[in-house]
Amino acid sequence: MRICIFGAGSVGGYLAGYLAQGGANVSVVARGAHLAAIRVRGLTVETPDNSITVRLHASDQPADLGAQDAVIVTVKAPALPSVAASIAPLLHADTAVAFVMNGIPWWYFHAHGGRFEGRRLPHLDPGDALWRAVGPQRAIGGVFWPACSVPAPGVVRLLTGAGRGTVFGEPDGSTTPRLEAIAAAFRAADLPVTLVPNIRELIWQKLAFNLSAGPMCVLTQTAVRATHEEQALIECSRRMLAEAQAIALALGYRLDIDADRVVATNMQLAHRPSILQDLEAGRQMEVDALYTVPLEMARLMHVPTPTLDLIVAMIRLKARAMGLYRA
Repeated sequence: MRICIFGAGSVGGYLAGYLAQGGANVSVVARGAHLAAIRVRGLTVETPDNSITVRLHASDQPADLGAQDAVIVTVKAPALPSVAASIAPLLHADTAVAFVMNGIPWWYFHAHGGRFEGRRLPHLDPGDALWRAVGPQRAIGGVFWPACSVPAPGVVRLLTGAGRGTVFGEPDGSTTPRLEAIAAAFRAADLPVTLVPNIRELIWQKLAFNLSAGPMCVLTQTAVRATHEEQALIECSRRMLAEAQAIALALGYRLDIDADRVVATNMQLAHRPSILQDLEAGRQMEVDALYTVPLEMARLMHVPTPTLDLIVAMIRLKARAMGLYRA
């Protein structure tokens, strides 16, 4: 199976390394020093148990890689316009494109049904660029649970959560041959994978967990567990989690989340969320996918979110002041 990983950073690099080792014909779209290192030394994936190095075709020009059976997009949301502008050479008539990303996806209301069917999300897909270049009919939803990092160019490191793996689902909830083909490639690579009929619910589940601490990590510039060293911040975490659950419920998804367990988990996490890593590295931040669009959905469903409204407003102000976000 020909699979291109579009965005071979921490998540994409981890998946690319193992898929290649598992026998898939894998190529990657990467850039900068990371791309240069992959071309010279191969891509190394480190886990707590072992380390692998694979050689694969890597380029910053999708046109160099040719048409694929599947493309797995793992870039950050601010890079989506560049994906729309350059992905065409990777696509043939039946190419599936799985978006394994944080927050609300650009295709969210495709095959949604009801009064919001086909609704666009211009914060995530300005000018319908992805809607036209990829087409929502190609889109597959994805949720990636493990935490990874790029400690050096050409090296990806798995930090935590390997067992939860990746979740895929069709927007319309069906089980399709293309979905099964992607899952088969993951299984051949010993990558944990789950196929679900309710991918939006899983998207909200991860988003709610991220909202329980991520916004406070951005404002305090500390790891997750540090935000739970003050009782007032723990209560803030609970309120943000409850507001996220309320938005999901209004959209039809009752999330199975135990707030006490989330707090206990957060108290142990030394992880720095990816949006905080972007802030500290001076990279564009995923403010819209993680924060702005979920709150737009809250307004759409008339769900009050006073805590998230305040915290997100401060994050937008901070990100704009640092030149890392523009609406």
